[in-house]
Parts: sequence; structure tokens; C-alpha cells
Amino acid sequence: MPRKERDALGELELPDDVYYGIQTARAIKNFPVSGIRERPELIHAYALVKKAAALSNMELGVLDRERGQAIIKAADVVLTGDYDDQFHIDVFQAGAGTSFNMNVNEVLANLALETLGRSKGDYKFISPNDHVNMAQSSNDTFPTASHIAVVMAADKLIGILDSLSGAFEAKAAEFMSIPKSGRTHLMDAMPVTLGNEFRAYAVAVGRATGRIRERRDDLLELPIGGTATGTGANTPEGYRDTVLKKLGQLTTLKFVHARDSFEALQSRSQLVAFSSALKELALELIRIANDLRLLSSGPTTGIAEITLPAVQPGSSIMPGKVNPVMAECLNMVAFQVVGNDTAVALAAQAGQLELNVMTPVITYNILYSIEILACDLPVFTGTCVTGIRADEARCRSYLDLNPSLATLLSPKIGYLKAAEIAREANERNMSVRDLAIEKGLITADEAKDLFDPDGMARSHYD
Repeated sequence: MPRKERDALGELELPDDVYYGIQTARAIKNFPVSGIRERPELIHAYALVKKAAALSNMELGVLDRERGQAIIKAADVVLTGDYDDQFHIDVFQAGAGTSFNMNVNEVLANLALETLGRSKGDYKFISPNDHVNMAQSSNDTFPTASHIAVVMAADKLIGILDSLSGAFEAKAAEFMSIPKSGRTHLMDAMPVTLGNEFRAYAVAVGRATGRIRERRDDLLELPIGGTATGTGANTPEGYRDTVLKKLGQLTTLKFVHARDSFEALQSRSQLVAFSSALKELALELIRIANDLRLLSSGPTTGIAEITLPAVQPGSSIMPGKVNPVMAECLNMVAFQVVGNDTAVALAAQAGQLELNVMTPVITYNILYSIEILACDLPVFTGTCVTGIRADEARCRSYLDLNPSLATLLSPKIGYLKAAEIAREANERNMSVRDLAIEKGLITADEAKDLFDPDGMARSHYD
């Protein structure tokens, strides 16, 4: 049987099996935009905020125990994930996340009513606004839940990135004794080792992870208790400190008060900085993935100094072709992260006066970026990086004919003469070492020391 609910705009009929209420139903009708809903991480973070608020309001004596405990039980049920299908609000919704906040309030109210043996929609006993939303506003709860959701998701991603960096570091150790031609401007340059290249990848991922970790820590600053416009309207004395303490206890995270509650609602700079850190990571991943594709190109007409694991056939028409699909997939994931950051940036600058109302799309894009990175990177690490093999003979053969080795002759014969040697060696398809010996510029013994491949490519940072 359908039930009827009433709000300030009138009355609507709802199916009795849904836990959301009239304001959610209006939003579903008003915003049939994308079919994309807010992330489960945000649903669960919001449930934590509502639970902390109910605990605080009970402790401060403004919410009775019966209603408060019912709301807390309802929040715990939502935290299991079993009711995620009751959160229907489109990502592209009313500004400030008011619709989503009311979706949470209504689901919790109806679940709480059910635990007390009462009918859904009996809002005179437990009201989505008066009880579940007590001492709160969408203004402060949506950014608070956003910070919590991003912090929790970031912690998972950071562990994954540490594993990726470790995989590159392990390959660096494996390849450290393999000398090869360096390349700058895609042209032959002074020697490195294959290990040098892979250690640089490990350091780059580690550096990007450090920026994510730093900006994650900034999100521990919460605007909860600011309510409407940052004024703290309708909060009991001591609420701000109490709700922050409860959130800390529920999550074991070390939250702190927003430095200024008005700025905390006006600006989304902390979320923007975190999104930017994801973009910076994505740019490094794109660069590294492209290096791996280039170094493995071939097998007969490319560089082919490394071989990436073959995980699937590469062509529907060319038998035997194998493509660097894991690196290609990582590229596409990282491109999406860069695009998501652009949406975040545009939403952040669109904030006006006392509130940035574009926070829903900011939060969605950040959580989406974290999700696709967290899903792809373990696969990329396990099925690509850990299985990379080096073609040591090819690396050494390229190095032997590298004309840039004439650089090592410069201190003895001067830059211009060394440039002539490099040009002639390239034209005659012979090594700089052999040409220098042929011309009597160095002896064979001198060449052995000067052009020792292991010595040439030794890292200065070992």
C-alpha cells in the first residue's frame, strides 16, 4: 500500500517499501539527469555524521534517549551498506547537497521509526528535520561528510600507491646493473642503468603519494557545528566540541575544528588541493605508463629494451600481436582523473558569498577519481610492473653504438673535436670507442677504463 507524506509544498504518495521520503521523491523527479548517484563512501560518511549528531544531542540533553537511540541504530544499519539502494539523488542535484542531506535524514527517520514498531512517515514522532537533522544544516554536514569520505578513501589509495612504489623499487634493484643509453629529447644521451629509470619511477610515485597524504591531513579540519552560513544557529551549548569528539571516536581519526567556520563553508580549497594532488599523481602515472609503452615498443621496430607481461591477444586481425594494454588502461584512468579535477576546479571557483553550493559535484568527482585509481593500480602493479623483464643484450648493444659517448672524450680532445667523432661514428655505424682508438686519440687500455659500461652508468645516488 502506498503512503502519503506532506512537506511545505504539499502532499505526495510514496510506495510503502521505500525508506526515503517526500523531499527525496521531489528531488528524484526534479533531477533525472545522469542516473549517477553519490558514492557509497559519502552515504556512509553521512551516516557517521548523523550518528555523531544524535549521540551529541542526547549527551547535551536536547534529544530524548528513545528517539536518539533509534536514530543511532538506523545509522548503524545504513553503515552496513544494505540500504545503499535507498539513496537515489542524482550527482547533479540541488545546490549544497540539500536534497542528499534530506535523503539521508528521511531514510534514517523511517528506519528509526521501523525499529520502534512505528509506520514509515510518522514524522510527528521522529522527524527527518527536527530530530535526525537536529543542530545541523546541509551547509555544514555535506562538506563534513565529504571530508570524512575522502579521508577514508584516501587511506586505502595511499596503501595501494605504497605498493606500486615498492614494485618499481624492486624492479630498480633487479635492473640496477644493466647499463643502457639514456635518452633526452628522444635522442641518445649519456648512459644510465635500467635500474636508474625504474628507481626514478618509484621516487615519482612516492613523491606524489606524499602530496596526497599531506592534503588528506588538511581534510581532518571539519566545519561541523557551523550549521547555516557558519553561524552555528540552533546548536546547543557545547555541541561543536561534542560532535567533533564523537566523530573522532566513531572513526578513530584525529579531527579538528575548522579554523574559521565562515571560511569553511565559503571555500572548498581543501578539497580542491586534494583533487589537485590526485591530478599530479595522474600526470606522473601517464608519463610513466608512456615510458613503459615506449621502452617495450617493438618487438622488431621499436626500442624493446623491456618486455611487458602478455596478458591478452592484441589484435583481432594480426596473429601473435601483443599490446601494452595494462599501461594503456592506466593512461585512460589517469586521463579521467585529470578531467575530474577540471570539474572540481570549476565547481570550487563557482562558490559565492557564504556558501559554495557546488560541493556535491566536487565530492563525487574526487571519490570517483580515488575509486578508479584504487581499482586499477593493484591490477597494474600485479599484472604489469612485477612481471616486466629486461633485454640486457639489447640495452648493451644500443649503448655500444651511442654517439653521445663522445661526451667522455671532451675533457681530453675538446667539445668540437668530440662532436666530429660522434658524427663520424654515427655515419660509419661504429662505436665512439673504436673510432677514437682507430684515430689514435686514446689507447685501448684508456678506452677500457673510459668506456666501462658499468662505470659510465653508475648512479650518483647509490
